[in-house]
Amino acid sequence: MAEATSRTAVERARRSPRVFFGWWIIAAGAGLQMMQAMFLGQAYGAYVVLLRDEFGWSKTMLSAASSLREAESGILGPAQGWLLDRIGPRAVARIGVVVMGIGFMLFSQVNTPLTFYGAFLVMSVGGSMAGYMTVTFAAVHWFERRRATAISLTSAGFALGGMAVPITVLLLEWLGWRGTALLSGVLIMAIGLPLTRVLRHHPHDYGLRPDGDSEDATASPGHASPRVVARSTGDDFTLGEAVRQPAFWWISLGHASALFVVSAIGVHLISHLRESQGYSLGQASTIVFLMTLLFMAGTVSGGFLGDRVNKRSLLVACMGMHGAGLLILSHAANVWMVVAFTLIHGLAWGWRGPQMAAIRADYFGRSAFGKIMGVSNMVIIIGTISGPLIAGYMYDRTGDYRLGFDILAGIALAGSVFFILARKPAHPRRAAVEMAV
Repeated sequence: MAEATSRTAVERARRSPRVFFGWWIIAAGAGLQMMQAMFLGQAYGAYVVLLRDEFGWSKTMLSAASSLREAESGILGPAQGWLLDRIGPRAVARIGVVVMGIGFMLFSQVNTPLTFYGAFLVMSVGGSMAGYMTVTFAAVHWFERRRATAISLTSAGFALGGMAVPITVLLLEWLGWRGTALLSGVLIMAIGLPLTRVLRHHPHDYGLRPDGDSEDATASPGHASPRVVARSTGDDFTLGEAVRQPAFWWISLGHASALFVVSAIGVHLISHLRESQGYSLGQASTIVFLMTLLFMAGTVSGGFLGDRVNKRSLLVACMGMHGAGLLILSHAANVWMVVAFTLIHGLAWGWRGPQMAAIRADYFGRSAFGKIMGVSNMVIIIGTISGPLIAGYMYDRTGDYRLGFDILAGIALAGSVFFILARKPAHPRRAAVEMAV
């Protein structure tokens, strides 16, 4: 019954040329990203402050929770990629929303490091299944010419969630972290489950083509079952072909280099502003709001840029900006240096983000995109695990974040070299085939 209702909704969209159904998928994906950023991703920095105050846990231990989340994403990545290719983004996201909501409810009850890590692992599994990779997978399949724009708009949801972090901070101050975590679990399921209903796998299943250009002329009654999709795999790489290309590894290493910085900032920025710069929790959350506002501006304009300029050159520039911005924050002596960091880092983050999935789809095609992203995640987690740990460990050893941030800035600058080396590979030469989904 639900499947029939969903198909009817898409049929109505197909008959109405004004709004391509792919844009509704992008809107739902943005909503899922917003929810995750507001309650978990960018809000975790505020939880770090309160958990440290209540339990006295070290920065290294609290950073390890974020690293655990990213390690789970990398380990789960290949399996998630296989599931996305097999059963589609809607089913995967639906499971993820339920698991993430339950994880937040468990998180509200933790009292020991063991229960903290256990709850955080459950939250992380759910967040991964309902988050970036699943939403990006849907965007890549529904858009081709406007792929970077579509991905950027889903990421704008993440930016809006970051901008809503001050609301989460107000809840933390009003309800406490336990009450906020419990309420978050309820809201995640109440909001997230309806959003997952909009996600779809292939436009071909509904008589549509990527970007909404025109109906698939090859589709005719009796030609193939709805779950059989015609592919132009002559230009698409299989997973095995992709991992044999140097570009696969250079892109993955460059992406990891960026996430050394992004993950560390997500965990430690509020603590750095509060403890090293003397800001209150509310003032620090305002800086996060400003940074995320710039991230959103960069994300929206980055999609436009990525569809019109050389993505690799844009990525090289963004990595330089990540490194420079972090060095400014590390040595900030006044509010203007902090503002300069938010400007440089926020724009670099926004411009770079949409290109990461788009350049992989441009280089390797859509047919095995889920599996390719899943395996790539196993490299990316080097950055997402290590970034917060390096910053937290150096803080515990030296009493501030300066040396840790300087090290991460150097890694970001090295990422520019990785993207310079990531040249587009030649297409594999094979006959086009049909693949059952």
